[in-house]
Amino acid sequence: MKLKNIMKFCLVSSLVLVVGCKNPSITTKTNADLDKKVDSLLALMTLDEKIGQMNQYNGFWDATGPSPKQGNASKKYEHLESGLVGSMLNVRGVENVKAVQKIAVEKTRLGIPLLIGFDVIHGYQTLSPIPLAEAASWDLAAIKKSSEIAAEEAAAAGINWTFAPMVDISRDARWGRVMEGAGEDPYLGSLIAEARVKGFQGEDLSAVNTIIACAKHFAGYGFAESGREYNTVDIGTSTLYNTVFPPFIAATKAGVRTFMNSFNELNGIPATGNKFLQRDILKNKWGFEGFVISDWESIIEMTDHGYAENDKHAAEIAINAGSDMDMESYVYVNYLAELVKEGKVDEKLIDDAAGRILKVKFELGLFDDPYKYCDTEREKTIGSKKNKEAVLDVAKKSIVLLKNENNLLPLKKKGAKIALIGPLAADKTSPLGSWRLAAEDNTAISVLEGLQKYTDNKVTYHKGVTLTEGKPEFVTETQINTTDRTGIKEAVSIAKKNDVVVLVLGEHGFQSGEGRSRTSLNLPGLQQELLEAVYQVNKNIVLVLMNGRPLTINWADKNIPAIVEAWQLGTQSGHAIAQVLYGDYNPSGKLPMTFPKSVGQIPIYYNYKNTGRPTIPAPNQVFWSHYIDESNEPLYEFGYGLSYTTFKYENLKLSSHKFNKDTEFTASISLTNTGKVAGKEVVQFYIQDLFASITRPVKELKGFEMVALEPGESKEISFTIDKKIIEFYTVNNKWESEPGDFKIFIGGSSKTVLEDTFSYSN
Repeated sequence: MKLKNIMKFCLVSSLVLVVGCKNPSITTKTNADLDKKVDSLLALMTLDEKIGQMNQYNGFWDATGPSPKQGNASKKYEHLESGLVGSMLNVRGVENVKAVQKIAVEKTRLGIPLLIGFDVIHGYQTLSPIPLAEAASWDLAAIKKSSEIAAEEAAAAGINWTFAPMVDISRDARWGRVMEGAGEDPYLGSLIAEARVKGFQGEDLSAVNTIIACAKHFAGYGFAESGREYNTVDIGTSTLYNTVFPPFIAATKAGVRTFMNSFNELNGIPATGNKFLQRDILKNKWGFEGFVISDWESIIEMTDHGYAENDKHAAEIAINAGSDMDMESYVYVNYLAELVKEGKVDEKLIDDAAGRILKVKFELGLFDDPYKYCDTEREKTIGSKKNKEAVLDVAKKSIVLLKNENNLLPLKKKGAKIALIGPLAADKTSPLGSWRLAAEDNTAISVLEGLQKYTDNKVTYHKGVTLTEGKPEFVTETQINTTDRTGIKEAVSIAKKNDVVVLVLGEHGFQSGEGRSRTSLNLPGLQQELLEAVYQVNKNIVLVLMNGRPLTINWADKNIPAIVEAWQLGTQSGHAIAQVLYGDYNPSGKLPMTFPKSVGQIPIYYNYKNTGRPTIPAPNQVFWSHYIDESNEPLYEFGYGLSYTTFKYENLKLSSHKFNKDTEFTASISLTNTGKVAGKEVVQFYIQDLFASITRPVKELKGFEMVALEPGESKEISFTIDKKIIEFYTVNNKWESEPGDFKIFIGGSSKTVLEDTFSYSN
C-alpha cells in the first residue's frame, strides 16, 4: 500500500472511531455527544479544510460527465476534490447528487459529506399553492403537511436542505416576494413559520424524508423602501422587535437549523455584515445553535453597499459579524486563511462556524450514510397520487371568496351554459407560480381542464387576449401584451351566448417573486379592457383571480357580482378551483394581506397606529390624517373572506374584566351558521393596548380558531388571555407586559363585530 493511501486510511479510520461513520448504532443525538464528535473532527482538520466547510458553490458542471478542464468551473472542481467545499446548491436528482457526494466522500482527505441545498419553496415537483396563498388557508396543519410533502420529494431527489421558509413580514404588495411569505401579520406569520419548519424538518432530522429548513431573510427584507427588490430598509427598534423579529423567534424555537441573512442594510450596516443581528441577537440572545448562510453573493455585495473596501475586507466583516457560510461569493475560500494569519480574524470564529456546519451534518446522519438521500427507488415516488391529493386539499383551503352577490356561486352542475374566458383560463404554467425550479412547465391542471373533468355542463373557452409574448422566464413590461385586441370581439360574442361567464385573469406566474417588484397592481395588459367588454354583454360574471400578491381591483369590486381569489395554487389548481366554483368545497380562506384600493395607500396594513389626528374632527375639515383623493379604508381588509353560508357572531362574554400576572381569564362568543349549507369560519381574536410606554397598534391578532358548523348549528368559542398574550418589546428594551386598559375584539376579519374592555395590573 502506498504511503499516501496508508496515511489516508489511518486518518479515515480514526475519524470512523471518533464519529461512528459506519456504525449507526453508536450514533447518539444528545448535544453533548454531537459536540464531542464535532470537536474531534475539527481537531483533525487543517485551517483550509475548516474554511472549506464554510464555502458553498452553485452546480457548475454536468455532475455525471467529465470534470471541467478550464476556467472558473475547473477551479471549483479542484476545490471540491480538495475538501474546500462544504455545500453545493442547485444540484438535484439522485444520479447528480450521488456523483458530487462521491467526490467529497471518496476523493477528499477526510471524506466529509456535502450539504445539498435547493430552493424548495412551495414544493419540489408536486407543487402546493404559493406560500402567501397557503397563509390564506389559516390552516396550520395543512401548511405543515404541505412542507412535509415538499421535504419528502426533495429528499427523494437527493436534496437535504431547503432555503425556506421565508418568514419576512411585509406590508407592501409592490414587493414581488410577498408571494413567498405569510403576509403582513407577525402573529399569523410566527405560527406559519413554526408549521413550515416542523414540516420540513419533522420529528427526526436524520430520517430520510426530512430536510434542513432555513429561516430567511434576517432581517427586515420585507420593508424594502418603495417595495423595490434589494432596496434600503430603514425601520425603528419597535418595528424590528415587535413586527420583524417574532417569526424568526418562532422559527428558532421550532428548531430551525439554518438562517439566511438578507440583502438589505439595517441601521446603515448590510445584514450580511451585521454583528448585532447575527451574533448579538441570533446566536447569543436567542441561543441559535445552527448556522447562518449568506444570500447569493451577499458577502461580496457589501462592497457595492459602500461598506466593505474590497472583497477581502468583505470576508473579514462577514465572518466577524457571524455569517458562517458563503454562498457564491468565493471570498471565504480565497481570503479567510490569509485574514487569520494576519490576525484580523480569530481562528476560534472559523472553528465556531465550521463546527456549526459539521454539527448539522451529524444531525442529518450524513456521517452514518453519506448516500442516504441517493435512493433511486425512493426517487420514483416523486409526484405520487398521494402527494397530489394532499396539495389539492391545501389548494382548496387557500381560495378566498371576495364577493358573491345574488348567490351567483356556487355554479349549477347541470343545465348551465358556461363561457370560460381569459388568458389564464387554459394556462398550465402560470398556476405553478414563481419558485418552482424542479417542476416542469405545462404540468398544472388548468381551470379549463378542471371544469371539463368536473361537470357535464357545456363549457366554451376563449382566451380573449394574450397576457405575455413568447415564453417569458422574467416577465417585464415589454413582454406584456398591450396592443393585440383581436380576440376580444370573439370572446364577447361567446359571453353573450352563455348563461354565466367565468373570467380567469391575473398575473403571469413570473410576475411575482424575487426581483419582480411592480409600481402598478392592476390587471396587467389588456385584461381590464377584456373584463369591461364582456361585462357589457353579460353581467353574470365570476372573476377568478390568479396572482401572487394583492391587486387593486376597484372596478371589479364595484361591478362584478362574484370574485374568487385563487392565487397561484400549484399542480392541482384547476381541480381545486372547479370544486370551489361548483360548491363541493365551501371556501373558508381569509386574506393574510390587505388589498389596497390604490397603490398610493401602500404600505397599508390592519395593525397600524393612531396618529395625533386619527379621526375627522369636524365637518368639512381637512386637517386630519387622510388622502384628498381616496379613503383610508382598504378594498379588502386583513382576515377577510366570505363563505357560501353566513355566520352570526354574538354574546361576547369575558369571565373577568380584570387580571394580573398570576391570573388569566377567557373571552367567549357564540357563533351560529345562519345559512343553508355547512361551512367553516376562521374566528379571529384581536387586542388593543390603549396606552403604553410606546404607542401600540389599533388592533393586533392574538388568536384564531377554525370552526366547522352545520346549517343552524351554534358553538361557543373561547380564547384565554394571560400576561404573555399582551407582551411586547417596551421602552425598557425588553419583552414584558405593562399594566393598563385594553380592548378585545372578536369577529370574522380585522373589521371585527364584537368588542369589550379589560384591564391588567402587575
